[in-house]
Amino acid sequence: MVNETKPVKLTARQREVLNFIINYIADRGFPPSIREIGAALHISSLRGVTIHLDALERKGWIKRENASRGIQILAPTPMRKKGAESIPILGTIAAGAPILAVENIEDYLLIPEDMSRHSNGLFALRIAGDSMVGDAILPGDLVIIRPQKSIANGELAAVLLGDQATIKRVRFEKEKAILIASNPKYQPIIVDREGCQVIGKLVGLIRNY
Repeated sequence: MVNETKPVKLTARQREVLNFIINYIADRGFPPSIREIGAALHISSLRGVTIHLDALERKGWIKRENASRGIQILAPTPMRKKGAESIPILGTIAAGAPILAVENIEDYLLIPEDMSRHSNGLFALRIAGDSMVGDAILPGDLVIIRPQKSIANGELAAVLLGDQATIKRVRFEKEKAILIASNPKYQPIIVDREGCQVIGKLVGLIRNY
């Protein structure tokens, strides 16, 4: 990210404007004009668009220059490369909020097209601890997650506990969910089944040496 502090969260409409700008730049290589933003998002006046852009700049998501297409994104944006697809790397994920909300995205990761060809909505999570070393998942690894709300017993999954996502092997027993680490120094985490939100299945891993 260009800005040094974490950008402030957005309203739904501000997020919609930002997403349009990000996608426009990714597709065309340059930012949209104020008129194009208004037309695409059905904002009736140029002043209405400017109000949203002012808010995005004030909150640290964009920087504006005195030009017709003078919008610079300060938050991470998708990368493009032939033969590869870009997926978001997520940080803290707020319970109840959309998983791929802009404020959850820390950066983007390029993965081979054949990895993503049959899976829509893939995202990555960075491993911070050593609880899964027995499954060859090491600190600093990026695990690739396919979004889904249910898994088979014993599968590796990304699970949301509060506002933190964790990777564990998940087993269900009656009304309980048991999150099992593959490092013997960590005890299983046992929670009520409704308190364990499965957000996706682990389908890949990328490691830098």
